[in-house]
Amino acid sequence: MTTTAFRPYAPGTQPLNDTPSYRSTGKRHPVQPLVALPTGQTATELLPPHFAAARYPASADLSRVNGQEAQGERIIVAGRVLDEDGRPLPHTMIEIWQANAAGRYDHPLDTHPAPLDPHFHGAARVFTDEEGRYSFTTIKPGAYPWRNHANAWRPNHIHYSLFGAGFAQRLVTQMYFPGDPLLELDPIFHATPDAAARNRLIAAFDIGITQPEWALGYRFDFVLRGRGATPFEDAA
Repeated sequence: MTTTAFRPYAPGTQPLNDTPSYRSTGKRHPVQPLVALPTGQTATELLPPHFAAARYPASADLSRVNGQEAQGERIIVAGRVLDEDGRPLPHTMIEIWQANAAGRYDHPLDTHPAPLDPHFHGAARVFTDEEGRYSFTTIKPGAYPWRNHANAWRPNHIHYSLFGAGFAQRLVTQMYFPGDPLLELDPIFHATPDAAARNRLIAAFDIGITQPEWALGYRFDFVLRGRGATPFEDAA
């Protein structure tokens, strides 16, 4: 079996390891220069992991628990997972987590005094089909304070984690929503210097995904590795 090395990222298209406005990167980023391995990328980096749906059951509807509807605006998110050459990546596992409509995570460490929703847990898992397509239903997440700076609020966002055709294509990222006024104030969003790359983190409203009298639809495509890659959530 032959493998081809992944193209390097274009400068400015990924978040900086040390972003002073995003305060916690100061405690997490490397302080020594990175060391290039003399052998380059290994087979371990280039060959894919295997996450079978039979072992990791899919759950494509976050908008209800035990048949009970969650509070908030129901939405559908759909798109494709592609590699750096625009080819679809089938059977890719996508893990999803987010805050509820009030901006609170269903997690014991989240002490934000917003209400929890007993019918919303905010976590799911889906797999792409043969054409790299995915879709899930959820509730539009709310903004929440995060104490990074004075009067700091995170924009509405959904977190994702996925692998592609190799371990070196691992991606953890966030999806934002169009027209959110908090985007211009958010240092995590602006940690990616290149504006075009940064804006790839914003989903597009899609009337074709929208279901009448049911839910608005948004399109969000992932590109794994290479010049058009989706920016990482945090490269620190």
